[in-house]
Amino acid sequence: MSDLADTEREVEALLFAAAGPLSDADLAKRLPEGADVAGAIAALQARYQGRGVELAAVAGRWRFQTAGDLAWLMTDEREEPRRLSRAAQETLAIIAYHQPVTRAEIEAVRGVQASKGTLDVLLELGLVRMRGRRRTPGRPITYGTTEAFLEHFGLASVGDLPGAAEMRAAGLLSLDLPADFAVPDPNAPAADEDPLDPGDAPEFHTDYLGEETA
Repeated sequence: MSDLADTEREVEALLFAAAGPLSDADLAKRLPEGADVAGAIAALQARYQGRGVELAAVAGRWRFQTAGDLAWLMTDEREEPRRLSRAAQETLAIIAYHQPVTRAEIEAVRGVQASKGTLDVLLELGLVRMRGRRRTPGRPITYGTTEAFLEHFGLASVGDLPGAAEMRAAGLLSLDLPADFAVPDPNAPAADEDPLDPGDAPEFHTDYLGEETA
């Protein structure tokens, strides 16, 4: 076996075992003095040409990598359940029990200023919808739950939600609600609410990780 063949095997072993790409200098440090690193690299490139793994240069360093046309084999698609933050869960509960409800009303029940991202997440997931506009100054948007909300929580109707006493104890119901309070029908029109205008589609905030300001 020639010296070049030995160097080729040695370079191949080093690149295979390396945690990251190696430069010619990195390889030369580990090989016998006078080893033809460039010749070994050229021979390896020719040998791996058209194979499932190829020798590629990355920022002046060498590494073995999957052939570009086979990248689809390495793709693993799976659904990751998206967990709601505590703020989103509380906001969703308030909307479910007070709908139609405005953002200011949600903040009044929670006692903190709501992040725009929290409502955006619920809208994007389809758990909440923009219902209409309150007939009050500023005509604020009102929010309500959706059919997807019932499906997500396995409910036949919003009437199957936990009782008002439990939610009042958790601080998610207004304290001034009447004793005979019942969960509102999300499909029933409200007397003080107008339908949405055609241009009232939600505009999502891009930062979904922001927290409320106390």
